[in-house]
Amino acid sequence: MQSTVNYLWLISDILGQGATANVYRGRHKTTTRNKVLVMEFCSRGSLYTVLEEAGNAFGLPESEFLIVLRDVVAGMNHLRENGIVHRDIKPGNIMRVIGDDGQSVYKLTDFGAARELEDDEQFVSLYGTEEYLHPDMYERAVLRKPQQKMYGATVDLWSIGVTFYHAATGSLPFRPFEGPRRNKEVMYKIITEKPPGTISGVQKSENGPIVWHHDLPMSCNLSRGLQSMLTPILANILEADQEKCWGFDQFFAETNDVLHRIVIHIFSLQQVMLHKIYIQTYNTVHIFYDLVYKQTEIAPQLQELIFEGRPLELEPNIQAHNFPKTSEDNPLILVSREVVNTVGLIFQEPSMPKLHPRYDLDLDASCTKNVKGVVCQAQKIASSLLHYQELVRKGVRWSIRIIMDSYRETLHKKTEVILKLNFCITTVERARNLYNSLLQPTILPSELDEIPEIHNKLLRLADSLESINHKLKDIEGTFLPGSLLSDHWTYQEGTHPEDKNTEKLQVLLDLITGIYQQFKKDKSMPKLPYNEEQIHKFDKQKMWLYASKAMSLFKDECVAKYQAFLDKAADWMKTMHFLRKQMLSVANQFVNIEQEVFMYQEHIKKLQEQLPQKALMTTSCDWKPPMSQGYPSQNTLMEMTIGMRKLKEEMEGVVKELAENNHILERFGALTMDGGIQNTDRL
Repeated sequence: MQSTVNYLWLISDILGQGATANVYRGRHKTTTRNKVLVMEFCSRGSLYTVLEEAGNAFGLPESEFLIVLRDVVAGMNHLRENGIVHRDIKPGNIMRVIGDDGQSVYKLTDFGAARELEDDEQFVSLYGTEEYLHPDMYERAVLRKPQQKMYGATVDLWSIGVTFYHAATGSLPFRPFEGPRRNKEVMYKIITEKPPGTISGVQKSENGPIVWHHDLPMSCNLSRGLQSMLTPILANILEADQEKCWGFDQFFAETNDVLHRIVIHIFSLQQVMLHKIYIQTYNTVHIFYDLVYKQTEIAPQLQELIFEGRPLELEPNIQAHNFPKTSEDNPLILVSREVVNTVGLIFQEPSMPKLHPRYDLDLDASCTKNVKGVVCQAQKIASSLLHYQELVRKGVRWSIRIIMDSYRETLHKKTEVILKLNFCITTVERARNLYNSLLQPTILPSELDEIPEIHNKLLRLADSLESINHKLKDIEGTFLPGSLLSDHWTYQEGTHPEDKNTEKLQVLLDLITGIYQQFKKDKSMPKLPYNEEQIHKFDKQKMWLYASKAMSLFKDECVAKYQAFLDKAADWMKTMHFLRKQMLSVANQFVNIEQEVFMYQEHIKKLQEQLPQKALMTTSCDWKPPMSQGYPSQNTLMEMTIGMRKLKEEMEGVVKELAENNHILERFGALTMDGGIQNTDRL
């Protein structure tokens, strides 16, 4: 217990440590009239504390990063409105509390280095933390080189850029081989020689070259949609030349553009990739399709959408805020009308740090922390792999259902076309027979000579229908259980929720976490007693055993089975694409035949109108109508009767065929429903 005249505090009740002082949680002894500095108590530590958690070793989750972005931008906007430059922005000076809604709230603190400074003013004094310092300030403050440069308020933007990169990736953007504090000259070289557009520079070996990057690392947890908007912001505020760096107005405009967008989740089925489309609420469909194209490279005219099992047609003028509400578990399913390559989840497989054999309390605690971070990242990836597989299973089930519906429509169209064609053939045969019954057809209009030709063309269309019918039979075969289009492979391949792989990884992660907590306590001791030292060494071996089990489970079960699932999915997607093309071709053929039949039907009507009229108007003495004027002959009536009987027989045949088709569809529908129920149980 420590005390002053007015305050009491415990040495163990430390809230934070800085370069010049420690901060403790104190209690006032009595009420006095002395002036005091009152600060809000932020019980959840700082952004730095959050980034030190093993689960954030590779950066914050997207939802948490957006909160950091929102709150830091709001805080900086408030400072600029009041003409204040902070001069020491870093994760340790961004405190965290939990709001009423249960979400984090981040607050800018530590204004010991702050001063009033308008946008057009400059200063010469030095403050800040070296990893986050603007290059001009770094040269003088860290390298102690004399220079007379003036600094503007935009130096805060550099610090914000480093902070945002750190929050997004878990690492600093500029890293010499031995670290920024052990190799200050290389650190200065990196931040001053950074090429335009790059957002990070890393030296991977001693005295090695600097590797520059324009994008965030693959291990970053942010979606491609958010990264595409964030990287230009980082590139333009991590600019050493203050003349080229963005001003605050542009920084606020660009960041607020990001923060005011909504997210549409979309899963590209053939590519097996989940995307987040950041879009303004007032944007219409063509903007949405263009944004989808930028992430998937599937052209707008080739994009088809499915939502909750049904094809989704978006009206051209509908705005994004009226789109269906999506989530990562219930996204829009995107299908391309053309073949696209299967890609899958893009991830960097985490690698275990080297195990140091010697006994060292500080080194053991640091190594165990890194191991915990790697296992935690492996668990996140395993969870994402499983999620992707479940989305594929859902998409496959929905695609089969839609193809079935298309097949039913095609069968219905086939029936319509057959009925129309048969009726047309019967009609033209009647007209032909009437034409042939006339004794002197040469005196009739020449147009009537087309009747036999039309009849032959209709018969050829009937032959074409028979050929198309064989294609339909082939398509029908793909619906059968175990066939190319069945979804049984989705049950057999890959990993499933009931495998409990992520839960198994969590058990191992909890065991490693327990050891890490003990190692943190151990390193606070100057020296461990002999027995505790032996326990420490034994725990170190156990930690490595747990980590090895976790990585074996991750590689052999999660990754290997996911890859086998991906290969099978790629084959199925190609089969589905070929079948959809077949279905479309058959449907178009029926439409074309239907149009031809309609054309002939209209033509035949005109010929029929001419045939009886001309026949009755004939004046040749060699031809007499066998019956009274206006009535066909007995033979013609007989032929018409026979024709109607033939039409009736064909109609009965069509009805029979329809019944058989319905039976097939009902049987397949029952099978699919059973499969759907099984699949639903898996979700």
